[in-house]
Amino acid sequence: MDVSFIIVLFAIGIVGSLISGMVGIGGAIINFPLLLYVPPALGFAGFSVQEVSAITAIQVFSATLSGIFVYKKSGLINKTLVINMGSAIIVGSFIGGYGSNFVPDAMISIVYGILATIAAVMMFLPKKNVELNETKDLVFNKKLAASFALIIGIASGIVGAAGAFITVPVMLVILKIPTRIAIASSLAITFISSIGSTAGKLMGGHMLLVPAIVIVIASTFASPLGAIISKRLHTKTLQLILSLLICITVFKIWFNIFL
Repeated sequence: MDVSFIIVLFAIGIVGSLISGMVGIGGAIINFPLLLYVPPALGFAGFSVQEVSAITAIQVFSATLSGIFVYKKSGLINKTLVINMGSAIIVGSFIGGYGSNFVPDAMISIVYGILATIAAVMMFLPKKNVELNETKDLVFNKKLAASFALIIGIASGIVGAAGAFITVPVMLVILKIPTRIAIASSLAITFISSIGSTAGKLMGGHMLLVPAIVIVIASTFASPLGAIISKRLHTKTLQLILSLLICITVFKIWFNIFL
């Protein structure tokens, strides 16, 4: 693997992880298509879908862990929400992550497209306008949250995405969680989810060492920076950024599936 290829991978990791910290996602919704399509477009050897999903899983793990440290003292991470959804999502993500080794590449792309489509639709549905500054006042349906987390974990584990790009819309639209609390708590939930999906990918033997290390280094720098930027942006701006990212991904994934 030459230096130019490493630079490309590092740049991809920076982009995905910066956005990860900004909008509370793991970065997979950005890195999955970038890792899959950019290297071949620049003349480098391409990764298989299985390899991309494995690299993405470790990137999500490192990016969310880095982002959590920035939000830790903000008071925006709701521990009850994280424990409730995190415990369910890690079980689902491990099942999905290991089970993906028996799923054809084409089906992995379809699952990813379906998840992104659902998330895109949800981002344009009405959301709760009240923004709490303290997580102690937060009330949500715990059984509903755990049920959705389990389903998201299984589906996202298949594509190595940790599910944050659909977890945030679920929290905003269905559970009525305020935007900033949803973003901060989602990073913690996604980190927990990534433990299961990363373990499943490692057991499957698709993890490529050098690309994974490059992505992890990029994530360590970029995700905290994204979290700092997020604190300075209006909640409507954050929602708009996430909506646009999801819509672009939906178009790209389905375009490549059918053409």
